[in-house]
This record gives sequence, C-alpha cells and structure tokens, in this order.
Amino acid sequence: MQEQVPLNTELILIRITGEDRPGLTASVMEILAKYDATIMDIGQADIHSTLSLGILCKTEEQHSGFIMKELLFKASSLGVSVRFYPISAKEYEDWVGMQGKNRYILTLLGRKLSAGQIAAATRILADQGMNIDAIKRLTGRIPLNETEAKTKACIEFSVRGTPRDREQMQAQLMKMASDLEMDFSFQQDNMYRRMRRLICFDMDSTLIETEVIDELAMRAGVGDKVKAITERAMRGEIDFTESFRERVALLKGLDVSVMQDIAEHLPITEGVDRLMYVLKKYGYKIAILSGGFTYFGEYLQKKYGIDYVYANELEVEDGKLTGRYVGDVVDGKRKAELLRLIAQVEKVDIAQTIAVGDGANDLPMLGVAGLGIAFHAKPKVAANARQSINTIGLDGVLYFLGFKDSYIDLPK
Repeated sequence: MQEQVPLNTELILIRITGEDRPGLTASVMEILAKYDATIMDIGQADIHSTLSLGILCKTEEQHSGFIMKELLFKASSLGVSVRFYPISAKEYEDWVGMQGKNRYILTLLGRKLSAGQIAAATRILADQGMNIDAIKRLTGRIPLNETEAKTKACIEFSVRGTPRDREQMQAQLMKMASDLEMDFSFQQDNMYRRMRRLICFDMDSTLIETEVIDELAMRAGVGDKVKAITERAMRGEIDFTESFRERVALLKGLDVSVMQDIAEHLPITEGVDRLMYVLKKYGYKIAILSGGFTYFGEYLQKKYGIDYVYANELEVEDGKLTGRYVGDVVDGKRKAELLRLIAQVEKVDIAQTIAVGDGANDLPMLGVAGLGIAFHAKPKVAANARQSINTIGLDGVLYFLGFKDSYIDLPK
C-alpha cells in the first residue's frame, strides 16, 4: 500500500542557483525553520563559485505560500535564483526505493581529462543502466598551461544501480582507458572502500623505476643476459622461480659493496614521497612484498617508515655474492600468502587491503586484495587487473582511495 502525504502537508523541492557566498544556506534555513519545515533531503555543489543547492522539505500546506514568498525576497537580496517544485508521495517513494540499490564509485584519472574521455566513460555507465548521483573533482585546480609537467586530473563519480553485465562493463572501461590514455577505478561503494588499512607494494618497477637485479647484473658485466630473462619473467613467459635462480647465478663473484651504491642511487618512482607521507599520516600499515632483494627493501623501509619487508636474501661469502640465495623465493604465490598473513596479524579484513604491482608475479596478490591496482604494468597484468594506473605517478593510488588534494597537507 502506498504511503500518502498527510493531509494539509506538502513536499516541496527548492532549487537555488547563483554566485556562492557565506551565509546563504543559513539564510535559507532560517526561513524554513521559522515555519517548522522538516528537511527530507539536501545536497549542494559548488563549481567555480557557482552554487547549486537543492532542498526537499515537508511543510504544512498553510505555510508553503509564506515560505516561497520569503525565499523569493531573500533570493533577490542575495542575487541568486530560486525555483519551487511540488513533489508527490509517489515521487518521494520512488526516490526512497532507489536508496537501497547498489552504489559504486567510478574514478577517472589522467594528466588531464577531456570532454571526450568523460563522455566515453559516462556513456558506458548509461548503457549499463546506471545513474550518476554526484560528481566531484579530487585534484586541485588544473593549470591553464596544459604543457606544465606532471599535472594531474581526477574526477570521482558516485553511481547508483546494478550493471547489466559487470564483466562486459569492465572490459569496456579497460578498452576505453587504453584507447583514450587515461586510468580508471570502478569499486563498490561500501564500508570497506572507506576503511582501507593495509597496502602492499611490489618494489622493482613499482616503488622504484628499475629492476635491482638488472642493476646488479650490469655491475657484474652480465646486464644483457639478466635483463632478457627479467623481461620474460615479468611478462609471465617463464616461471618466476626458475628465472630467479638463473639470474642470481649470473651474479656470482660480485663484490657486495656495490649494493650500497645502488641503494643510495635508486630512482624513486614519481609520486612515492607524497604517497608514503599521506599513507603514514593517515595510519595505513605498509608492506613491501618483493621478488627483489631484502637489502634494497630495507633501505626503502628506513627511508619511508615502512612496516613490513619480505623479499629475497642473497647469499654472501667473503664479501662477495655466491650466486645463490637463502630461503624460499618470494614469488607470486608467496606474495598472496604474505598479504593474507599480514592482514591477519594486523586484524584487518582482506577487503580492507590494497595491493600494487606491475609484473606477472604480482597478479596473485592483486587478485587477493580488496583493491588490486596494476601500476604501469606489463600487458598480461594490465589485462587481468580491475584497476590500473598508467598515466601518472604512484600517488595516483590516493585518488582511488578517495583522497582529495585539499585533504593532503604536505610538509613544506
């Protein structure tokens, strides 16, 4: 049975637009309060100092005329426009019924975002029968000079509904991102999305812009041989553990002193400093789960205050590498196991975890984590990850977590 609006009661939607200014909302609410109106819904957007304020209120029929009259006078004095729309009980019920539908967050990210890119993304949403409830910009003001280096643009869409075909939609978004040179994340908007607590990073080609084993190999004079094996392993063409054994064997006889020099000159990936500062400030637990080497992971651990490091230990005798390693190899399977283990130790639900990596050996942990992000990834990884970042630095992860630039108070 449909609920009826009580007799002598009206539902009115009030829409106010114009130049934003302090006190505008207070002035409107004071008029509504004077007539004891009940606020059923309220929402506001402010774009370039232009306000759009919507208020759905319930009031006694005898008061509605006075409310509208006073609001019109107030709008005139404030230099804004006001419109009134009566809402029926059925319209209100339909709106309430929509509140129970699934909610998602679509995040678009790039050096800049064009109308064409946004049109492509929102068309995919529309074709899947999904409705956009809210849109907000997460990045700071976009510079007029588009050639300025390392700019970032991010827009977040709050979306309601259920995709007609989630896998088809994912494929369409991935193709769009590749064709239009942008990044995206499509996540269910639930409590876990807003309460991420543990983030696990691959190290080589993720936190740093190199593969450390390649750096060691160059010092040992076997750079080309090792690099070729590394590339095949990261593409998933050969077994990671076997490739690791082959590469480490080629390092035999290298003086261990070169490790310190390499560590001190590691090329840190764009955005890592900002990302680590924000994650630590907001209480995230951070782990490095790497198929690389413990020595370099521990160097980054000291630099950024990282909580956990799991990587591979090179065997050393008489100050030289033996061409062997100690213990089990941290491969893809082990990374996923370690992510689960750390989550258990930290008493974090697996849905609250994040994993970021670039290589085929990162796919298991990307699949296990609540949010798996492929970063400047190899084709096989990008094709299998639900979220990816290819256009900007590693601090792009912050936008997938919902951070706005205005939240981030970086040290001077």
